[in-house]
Amino acid sequence: MKKYNVLMLLAGVFMVPGIVLAQNTKIGIINLEQALFNSEAARVVQEELQAEFSSDERRAQTLQEELIGLQQRFQQDEAIMSESEKRQLNADAQEKQLQLQLISERVQQALQEKNQQFIESMRQTLSAAITEVVAEGGYDLILNATGVAYADPVLDITPKVTAKINEMGQ
Repeated sequence: MKKYNVLMLLAGVFMVPGIVLAQNTKIGIINLEQALFNSEAARVVQEELQAEFSSDERRAQTLQEELIGLQQRFQQDEAIMSESEKRQLNADAQEKQLQLQLISERVQQALQEKNQQFIESMRQTLSAAITEVVAEGGYDLILNATGVAYADPVLDITPKVTAKINEMGQ
């Protein structure tokens, strides 16, 4: 029994420094994607992408309107259409749907590539911004928000990092 008490006492002695250390640790949480994509640099890239894909967007809108028109025409005139007219209308609708899908896939792929390029181009800036925020705030530990089940919003340094990215970009 005496050995058990001594072991418990020793375990308590060794745990106290860890508890004290944990109480003095300053922790921050960051959402890396949000920090990057809320930055001024991301806004500029977004504007460039909108300009680059505006013609695709207009074409997709036109195709969507034409497709709706074909559907309405089919619903209104189905009873008086011949089988060949129905087939032709169906073929036209399928062609427009295919074009819409191709435009959507092309734009989606291009957006993914541009986002990846942006992330890669900003990796060092993000790292430097985090380092500066950590140094200025005296943080001991920064956790990625995607890996944390819950954190008090007070711990979130994402806006500070975004501001630092913006500051570095000027």
